Amino acid sequence: MSDVFHKDCPAREVLGHLAGRWTILVLTALLAEPRRYHELRTVVAGISDKSLAATLRSLQQDGLVHRQVDTGQPPPVTYSVTELGRGAAAALDPLLQWIRANATEIKARRET
Repeated sequence: MSDVFHKDCPAREVLGHLAGRWTILVLTALLAEPRRYHELRTVVAGISDKSLAATLRSLQQDGLVHRQVDTGQPPPVTYSVTELGRGAAAALDPLLQWIRANATEIKARRET
């Protein structure tokens, strides 16, 4: 097992990807169902095209998201969570639930 506290631990790079500002939101949005790019942009309100594209690219490179290009003009592209991504999303979901439950209190403390 890797020691995530060691500066050269490969798990740190993965942690950096998963801890990205939009990663948890995009991954959990895809966990609900496969989605096309414009659907993701709508579901993850406030994300820019540049950030969404970069997040999807990173998730694909890590093997957490699959990009399916179908025939058509323009070709429809659908994104879905891989089995590896499903495991990551399942692990991150409790964190997201905790954040939802405590965000108001944390925000209020920051504003005082």
